[in-house]
Amino acid sequence: MNDMSEAASLPSLRIVRLARREDLPALLKLAALAGPGMTSFKPDQAALEARLERITATLDDRAPTAEQGYLFVMEDAATGTIAGVCGIEAAVGLEQPFYTYRKDTIVHASRELNVWSRMLTLSLSNDLTGYSELCSLLLDPAWRGHGNGALLSKARFLFMAQFPERFGPHVCAELRGFFDDNGQSPFWQSLGQHFFKIDFDQADYLTSIGKKSFVAELMPKYPIYVDFLSPQAQAAIGVTHRDTLPARRLLEQEGLRSGAHVDIFDSGPVLEARVADLRAARDSRYLSVNVAADDATAPPIANAEPYLVACLGLSGFRATLVTGRPERRAFTLSPVAAKALGVKQGDRVQVLPLKPPRADVM
Repeated sequence: MNDMSEAASLPSLRIVRLARREDLPALLKLAALAGPGMTSFKPDQAALEARLERITATLDDRAPTAEQGYLFVMEDAATGTIAGVCGIEAAVGLEQPFYTYRKDTIVHASRELNVWSRMLTLSLSNDLTGYSELCSLLLDPAWRGHGNGALLSKARFLFMAQFPERFGPHVCAELRGFFDDNGQSPFWQSLGQHFFKIDFDQADYLTSIGKKSFVAELMPKYPIYVDFLSPQAQAAIGVTHRDTLPARRLLEQEGLRSGAHVDIFDSGPVLEARVADLRAARDSRYLSVNVAADDATAPPIANAEPYLVACLGLSGFRATLVTGRPERRAFTLSPVAAKALGVKQGDRVQVLPLKPPRADVM
């Protein structure tokens, strides 16, 4: 996809901003689109109301670290239509356990028989306690393309780069695991269902509403030998759901990588990074705004590329995707883009190329 040409051809801008209470009806509609495996964004009105209240408490510094979280929406700047959502949890595992399976290797050897074997195991883990977590990424299918998915996912990194003190030193993202054509998880069928005696959706729902005690009570206490699982389950470990592959590529562009951990239910990969190593933390520039005289008559900029641009501010954070190029210490915005971001001539904005150098075209 050519993000630059398609984004430039859209009749209006899309803005990513923090969610507000009045967004609740739109959030409920979006949540209804979420499929199995997305535990952090369900069509539950009470849960969404509590989450919106948690944003307010977080911004007001009233929430303890364990309860701090941010939810962003992407809206059409002209119509106000909300087309997507994404979130960040400040620190996971401090109030409710954050479980993953850690992939380990055990070597068995017999000197007498001159035989040795290397066995992959899965161990229940709390290793990622205290990590910040990227979560709840969901884009209305009608809004796919035109750089919308990239804007929605990557705007969070601009926010983290502006306010690193609000997050842990490390960040992670759980990705949906492999499901077959019948909507079943081979990993769950081979392992989880034998311990929980409930179906995947019920286990998924219980964790989404914070009821995680059953995991510690029922999950195996000792390492699981992967060779004991079905071939289909073994092949699914660490595999990303096909619908989530575009989201994974976007996260990898920003510096996250698959590590030693997978989801305990569907064995989806967990990507990890140091916050200081994120591309937005390393490469963001803070430039003065130059507002063009007129949207229609603004001259084209030579060698223009798609850029993420965000205003500076906590509760008023807003980010968008525009086509342009930094010139000296300034970045030119159309009047429409400047208005959407809430900035004026001479204000400072955060600027980051949509893609890292030499990244594959998405």
